Amino acid sequence: MNKTPLHAHHLKLSAKMGEFAGYDMPLYYGEGVVAEHEWVRSHAGLFDVSHMGQVTVTGAGAAAFFEKLTPSAFQSLAHGVAKYTVLTNENGGIIDDLIITRTGDDAFFAVINAGCKDKDIAWMKANLPSGLTFTVLDDRALIALQGPKAEGALRDVLGIDAADLGYMRMTTAKLADGTEVFISRLGYTGEDGFELSVPSAKAGKVWDDLLSHDDVKPIGLAARDSLRLDMGYPLYGHDIDDTTSPVEADIAWVIGKQNTGFLGAHRVLKEKGEGASRRRVGLALIDKGVAREGSEIFDPAAPDRKIGVLTSGSFSPSLKQSIGQGYVESAFAKEGQDVLIRVRGRDLRASISKMPFVKAGTKSAAK
Repeated sequence: MNKTPLHAHHLKLSAKMGEFAGYDMPLYYGEGVVAEHEWVRSHAGLFDVSHMGQVTVTGAGAAAFFEKLTPSAFQSLAHGVAKYTVLTNENGGIIDDLIITRTGDDAFFAVINAGCKDKDIAWMKANLPSGLTFTVLDDRALIALQGPKAEGALRDVLGIDAADLGYMRMTTAKLADGTEVFISRLGYTGEDGFELSVPSAKAGKVWDDLLSHDDVKPIGLAARDSLRLDMGYPLYGHDIDDTTSPVEADIAWVIGKQNTGFLGAHRVLKEKGEGASRRRVGLALIDKGVAREGSEIFDPAAPDRKIGVLTSGSFSPSLKQSIGQGYVESAFAKEGQDVLIRVRGRDLRASISKMPFVKAGTKSAAK
């Protein structure tokens, strides 16, 4: 099993470890998942996300390359701006979701999901035009610092003042020893926070230094999942996959107005104009219980008629309520629509809910 550069640090903290995307990763630490979830919402949590992939693409035509592989627009993207988007296949399905940042006129930095890393890299290399350079940054760790106290902790511990760094923006900074790090103001929790791309050899010191701050605690992947579910963020391999289009996934906003030449455009643009037969929605349970991934969704007016399926589901420590997301027939994808979710032979009442379930605490949202 693969290990991140911070693996020994997790063991030292007595983390409960488990396999994720081929890596031995911390699921939670001593205080448990609920306490970790609540700490991130109120203070600052430190996540090891070094299992994710980091790549760069450089050379004339790099923007056009990403406009072929994704539905988004990159030609006019300003330097230092990050964009959430998806890689599409020839059928308009989603190969992966990722964040791409423009770092120069002909230079881009991308972070890709751990479970899709090898697939994504092979796909991008297979579609890479001559003249472009594709580099996998496998000598760097990725650390996420998330929560309302993140900016202060970053300043107090590392001496990095990110007050003027906007949401979905990236810059470079230097540690006390002169090591350059990439800092992006974004994350997977809905809170203000940062992702730090650090040389692997320096990751342990950065991790330990940040944990020395009173407002910072280590957070595992289990709370990372419940935090992202609060925000209605899709998880690849569950809420989106290579058969799902961006329109079905309710992320049609990633489609650039002028980009019509991307892979799978024939399907995606048709669905954007005419609508898709199903749509990803949020669901909030009314009855007591917890609905999990795979639970079937039914029409309350005809309880034997299946209209969809749950793709993520859990109990939200923030809301003290069970929530989820899934796909339903488009006619039922209206906020407030009542549905039934079948859990172990019992039909639980639920309603279609607007996402995010919890108000975002990101810097731009707080203004």
